[in-house]
Amino acid sequence: MAEATSGRSAEGTANPLTGIVLMLAAMAFLPVVDAAAKLLATHMPTVEIVWARYFFHALVVLPFAIGRYGARLLRPARPWLQVFRALALMASTGLYFAALRTMPLADTLATAFVAPFFVTALSPWLLGERVGAWRWSAVIVGFLGAMVVIRPGFATLNEGVPLALTSALTFSLYVLATRKLAGSNPPLVTIAWTGMVGAVVAGAAMPFVWIAPSAQDWMLMAVVGLTAAAGHMLITMAYEHAHASVLSPLGYSEIVGATLLGILIFGDFPDRMTWLGIAIIIASGVVIAWREGLRRGR
Repeated sequence: MAEATSGRSAEGTANPLTGIVLMLAAMAFLPVVDAAAKLLATHMPTVEIVWARYFFHALVVLPFAIGRYGARLLRPARPWLQVFRALALMASTGLYFAALRTMPLADTLATAFVAPFFVTALSPWLLGERVGAWRWSAVIVGFLGAMVVIRPGFATLNEGVPLALTSALTFSLYVLATRKLAGSNPPLVTIAWTGMVGAVVAGAAMPFVWIAPSAQDWMLMAVVGLTAAAGHMLITMAYEHAHASVLSPLGYSEIVGATLLGILIFGDFPDRMTWLGIAIIIASGVVIAWREGLRRGR
């Protein structure tokens, strides 16, 4: 799922359209993370996959952050909120990877896609953001499009469903904490703290769960961490320009990349209903971009 990060205040956003473009670009990366984690989950402990995700993230980001900010990196503004934000994302990641163990990738994504509902519903209460009918409509239409693509069958409740739902809830708390941090730290500092906290907390469990990875496992673990870092840096930049309630509906576009990976890796060629759902998802994102353009013009 998509990551958010700190940005300017609600009224000080630089350009919502720029945020939208950056968010869509990030959504091209994140399905790669999910697919690699799904492959690893067949034989590796969830905590070890989570550790890899944050270890490689930190490995790439920290040298740049230290080189630019030095010791100031350890003294961010609102440090406890930084820690809460990172822990919320790490919890969401672990729950999502755990759900992938017992659920198909499509069903896991479908369940996790309730996160924008949590974000949109809580934004007015916790962030003071105004959520109008158009944004609510975009969330609902995007969710319906995801259901058309996935058409999940939950006649028998899979044990992974509660995990995926809780992952969506903790992810929404992460997004809201991100907006609370708006403008308080440079994006690179926030991204570095995400990697540091996740790597340290998950790393503490490694002596108890470690399974020696094969060469292929190491490659997939690196893909999980490095691709996540790249995608999340783009989202860091996106939240510098637009509200959470504007960007969250665009998270549905992740299913487009997941569908393409399904064809390339798992041999799942989309049927007509899947293409229809993808069209609905894209349309919801276009409507948001169009409305934001009109709003800025006024």
